[in-house]
Amino acid sequence: MKRSPFTRRKFLNRVSLGASAPILAPLLDRVVLGAEGKGAPTRFLFVVEGNSVPPLQICPEGIPFVEREKRNGVAEHSLQGTTLPTALKPVEAFRDQLTIVQGLSGRMCSGGHSSDHGALGAYHANQGRNIQAPTVDAVIGQAHPGIFENVVLGISSDVNKVVDFNCSASARGRSLATICHPDVAYTRLFGSVAEGEAKASFQARRNLIDYMSSDIKRARKALGSVEKEKMDLYLSSFETLGRTSKRLIEERETLRQVAPDLTDKFSSRVETDRLDSHFELATASLIGGLTNVATISSGVGFPNFSVTFNGLGIPENKHRIGHALYLEDDRQGWEWSEQIRAYHFELIARTMKKLQSMPEGDGTMLDNTVIVYLSDGAETHHSRCFEWPYVVLGTANGRIKSGGRYLQYSDYGADGHRTINAMHNTLLHAGGVPIDDFGHLDPNLDEAMHHGPLGEMLG
Repeated sequence: MKRSPFTRRKFLNRVSLGASAPILAPLLDRVVLGAEGKGAPTRFLFVVEGNSVPPLQICPEGIPFVEREKRNGVAEHSLQGTTLPTALKPVEAFRDQLTIVQGLSGRMCSGGHSSDHGALGAYHANQGRNIQAPTVDAVIGQAHPGIFENVVLGISSDVNKVVDFNCSASARGRSLATICHPDVAYTRLFGSVAEGEAKASFQARRNLIDYMSSDIKRARKALGSVEKEKMDLYLSSFETLGRTSKRLIEERETLRQVAPDLTDKFSSRVETDRLDSHFELATASLIGGLTNVATISSGVGFPNFSVTFNGLGIPENKHRIGHALYLEDDRQGWEWSEQIRAYHFELIARTMKKLQSMPEGDGTMLDNTVIVYLSDGAETHHSRCFEWPYVVLGTANGRIKSGGRYLQYSDYGADGHRTINAMHNTLLHAGGVPIDDFGHLDPNLDEAMHHGPLGEMLG
């Protein structure tokens, strides 16, 4: 006898979940989607570090480094038999999922100390004052939302800064908030399962949302049509916050299982502790289904990148280190820069190991996750965006080619050259959002250099 197909709709019609729904529903969803062969949504973690990525710092030993001006074609190298550079050694265990990309330009961006939202948006953001479109992380998050479309966390040189608006945007003119204090982020993400002050803060915020929504509704009745439209924007924002809080409470049991322990690290003023805490929160958010897209900004935007990594025993701030990268007779700045970068990849490796330990379908959560590392300042401290290095980890369940590869594109404007638009198109395709024209164009380049994904990356 031929069996009827096993579908999610049939299964859910047969099963009625009671009190166990918050725990079992997400797990059953994954099981049933896996049985249908649909799999889980592709998750993304974007890690944006301020103050540039010198291309040489991510070139493995065993692959000849070619200066940008001398690249006259697309080159592809296997990472097999190479030695990863200092900055990337922490992800050695994942070299078969590692793609290093050199030579993409981003001249449509601001350049200088930072391109701010332009790094993820591929446009001239003018220090965040001219947000022209949503950034790539937001586009993916909107297409595949969890309870939150995006979770954006980060550190700044100003330890008192709680929130910043520096790298991600949901739409034209709408920057996403980067939460800089891990304890505040913890309350926002996991306050529904917290105790003590975090729990009280979460409840107070819910009461405030309810109170203000009622006030806005009452005030709206007394306004004219134009003013009502403006008030509706505020009301929709508060109602969205209210729905989010309600969903966090509904998923309380699931969140309790994945929430990090709220240790002193989350209120530390040491930048390494704060960055460590944000990675824990981002990882837990991805595992718990709070979001499918998280972004971590490490000193992104001017003057945020003037972070001093005292926790690594480095006495100079990153602004001064950036200037020291130009010194040929003093390698101290270069070594500090590599040390800081390696710390970021230690945290990335920890996230990957955690995701690899979580079963999902016929594999693990890591199989359906992509981690993208880049800088907001392209290739050098005072950048002109002629070259923008990327490090990509993960295969998006086969949509990104695996095996460990080093890709090097032609010099700016030469045959075979591509822009960061093409990289973002690639990530969008891998995330199930097939866009071929993300971002703005560099008017000095052929449009084809921006268009479509990078064929060398997509599986």
